[in-house]
Amino acid sequence: MKVDVLLGLQWGDEGKGKVVDVLTPKYDVVARFQGGPNAGHTLEFEGQKYVLRSIPSGIFQGDKVNIIGNGVVLDPALFKAEAEALEASGHPLKERLHISKKAHLILPTHRILDAAYEAAKGDAKVGTTGKGIGPTYTDKVSRNGVRVGDILHNFEQKYGAAKARHEQILKSLNYEYDLTELEKAWMEGIEYLKQFHFVDSEHEVNNYLKDGKSVLCEGAQGTMLDIDFGSYPFVTSSNTVCAGACTGLGVAPNRIGEVFGIFKAYCTRVGAGPFPTELFDETGDKMCTLGHEFGSVTGRKRRCGWIDLVALKYSVMINGVTKLIMMKSDVLDTFDIIKACVAYKVDGEEIDYFPYDITEGVEPVYAELPGWKTDMTKMQSEDEFPEEFNAYLTFLEEQLGVEIKIVSVGPDRAQTIERYTEE
Repeated sequence: MKVDVLLGLQWGDEGKGKVVDVLTPKYDVVARFQGGPNAGHTLEFEGQKYVLRSIPSGIFQGDKVNIIGNGVVLDPALFKAEAEALEASGHPLKERLHISKKAHLILPTHRILDAAYEAAKGDAKVGTTGKGIGPTYTDKVSRNGVRVGDILHNFEQKYGAAKARHEQILKSLNYEYDLTELEKAWMEGIEYLKQFHFVDSEHEVNNYLKDGKSVLCEGAQGTMLDIDFGSYPFVTSSNTVCAGACTGLGVAPNRIGEVFGIFKAYCTRVGAGPFPTELFDETGDKMCTLGHEFGSVTGRKRRCGWIDLVALKYSVMINGVTKLIMMKSDVLDTFDIIKACVAYKVDGEEIDYFPYDITEGVEPVYAELPGWKTDMTKMQSEDEFPEEFNAYLTFLEEQLGVEIKIVSVGPDRAQTIERYTEE
């Protein structure tokens, strides 16, 4: 068996959680491979809305194993709040959820450091979520991290040493803080975590594959936020691309099967950083309103713009995408004209590839297509798609070189249409 990978192709917030939930019935295992509680995956079904931060989006399907992989960073306090809310709504977790011993813990002082570093940058701040993600990955890479498995072995000493090191850094930054409440909640989270099944996830995932079980790897954020291939330095601290599934779960490259790439019918971005197709007019405001474009974790308003096919082609290439999934098609239902960026103009020269730096001097070159001016939210099959919408899909497929297999026409689980069903 091979693992399938599902990930975002833009700057995050593409709707990955909903699609994982829709695809989960086809899999035995869902495994999250990177990121932390800075990622909010929103799911809606049966009149309820859920936001998952660290827990894989396959958790609502009762007979599935869900794994938090070694590439994830975990905040025990936030995990406890998230898990208890799910359990209170009738979704038992303890028999469904396994946590990698090699996953790194976000300490209370990591969150303080995150705020201190952002404050020190002033106008050059990256716009982090303040959840301590960056400082945690920094400790991981510098070999100073505290891992889930450490909870079971010499924990107080390892935590104390990490805390002391962080406090020394905060002192050098002259940053004032109060750790009391954060640390209290964090320690309660540590005790709560002990009720879950800690595993060597790399062995577990590969044993499932050996036994013929199907595995779906769930990514967080988006390709354009990847630490290596995103719009650096305005990126996250992990590898959000397909290769991150290999390092974040211990899966060999030759075990990768389908790669599902998710994108919106337009484009959004949260926080600072370059965004070539961003709109600062009524059209951008309309996208934001119709798409309810506010962060599920941070509540921050998302910046909106037309779809960027230069960046998307780059993402498709980097990830080896085999199937595309388009989200929030319905948000564009009322637009007369739909624009798509097909090239960049840089210093007067038109280019169709994603360059080293897009921070300034990049002007989008647009193709224009007629809007479909049709309410798609009640549609249940591709046979109902208007001609103009089918033309938009065909145009995107020709530009990206990959079929759009699934189209979302609303936030609910049921508002998901699979195409090419005759195959």
